[in-house]
Amino acid sequence: MGAFAAKGRGIASPSRRGLLKGFGAAALVSAPGMAWAQQALLADVSGPAKALMDRAVVIDMLGPLSLDFTSDAFRDALTPEEAEEFRTSGVTAFHNSYGVGGPDAHQSVLQYMAAWNGFVARNAGLFTLVDRAEDIQAAKDSGKIAVIMGVQNSSHFRTADDVELFYDLGQRVSQLTYNSQNRLGSGSTDRVDGGVSDFGASIIAKMNEIGMLVDVSHCGDQTTLDAIEISERPIAITHSNCRALNDHPRLKTDEAIRKLAAKGGVMGITGVRNFVRGEEPTSVEHIVDHIDHVAQLTGVEHVGVGTDTDLNGYDDMSPEMNKMLRASYKGSYAFRDKLDTDGFDDPAKFYHLTEALLRRGYGDDDVLLIMGGNFQRLLTEIWSDHDAYLEKKAAKEAEKASGDGE
Repeated sequence: MGAFAAKGRGIASPSRRGLLKGFGAAALVSAPGMAWAQQALLADVSGPAKALMDRAVVIDMLGPLSLDFTSDAFRDALTPEEAEEFRTSGVTAFHNSYGVGGPDAHQSVLQYMAAWNGFVARNAGLFTLVDRAEDIQAAKDSGKIAVIMGVQNSSHFRTADDVELFYDLGQRVSQLTYNSQNRLGSGSTDRVDGGVSDFGASIIAKMNEIGMLVDVSHCGDQTTLDAIEISERPIAITHSNCRALNDHPRLKTDEAIRKLAAKGGVMGITGVRNFVRGEEPTSVEHIVDHIDHVAQLTGVEHVGVGTDTDLNGYDDMSPEMNKMLRASYKGSYAFRDKLDTDGFDDPAKFYHLTEALLRRGYGDDDVLLIMGGNFQRLLTEIWSDHDAYLEKKAAKEAEKASGDGE
């Protein structure tokens, strides 16, 4: 949900929310202390769930690395405690993506890409930047965490040629709109949804050609359906839920979910409380209800997870930043006192979700698909298109050079 702050601090930064908060100062000074904290965080997780998480390629298909929307989030290296928090999460790959728009979107996203690429480089012992799909499995094998760079908007594409520019800078996923109308189409909270524009269609075509994943999570209903139809390649809903279970404008209709799956796409289920359920209580079991719904509509091969939050969640933000976040959305978002879902609000959230899926009767193979296997398949398919694009581009350049030589 968050917006990226490229310039200045804006408001006071929240204190660092380390894994070890609440475990006492002594735990902060030694590796055994960190190991003890990790054990405490996973104390209620069963052996079968831990074993599945060890095997899984876990992909959080919308997992911003920090909900600190100031420059503090990316300018420093992580502390050992913060790094251990990421390791404890069990997540193999985070799709690090924020909403960046406005009249200066092109320049802002340039700054955004530089900022987060720099953050990954400063923390190279923990993170690795994703270039190709194989990098995700390589991260799993080496004990690192892969970072997929995306943007929750496409206003920074001034022309179709900009898709290649930002691909070369590391962007691998682009959401078409962020809640509100832009040149490409309409957002989920717009009063009227006119669908994908001609310009939007040209951007989708270029993304298809170059091998960048199209995301429609925040798009309006008609824009979502148009994008699915226009795209020649499978696309994603990286982080949304099912409107059939919760009547909220940010969520997706059964029609959209079916059409997405029919073209090979994958939908990531989110844990944002007001997207999970419209009333209390709201727990991780209700997240599984949305996974069930997609699996029953389309098959389990088309559902994954996009938490739409960092490791600790929105409710751990500073009061000032929480207030700023809430004020940046329309009333139709229907925020409640809490933003995080019970049982899905700490660094062990994927372990808790695995437990809930096992309780619901999902087999190991299906859990592995939901945790990341489905998105891994989709990303491999889409990103491999870049090889064909480069071959075609090289052939054209060679042909032109040959003609010039004559």
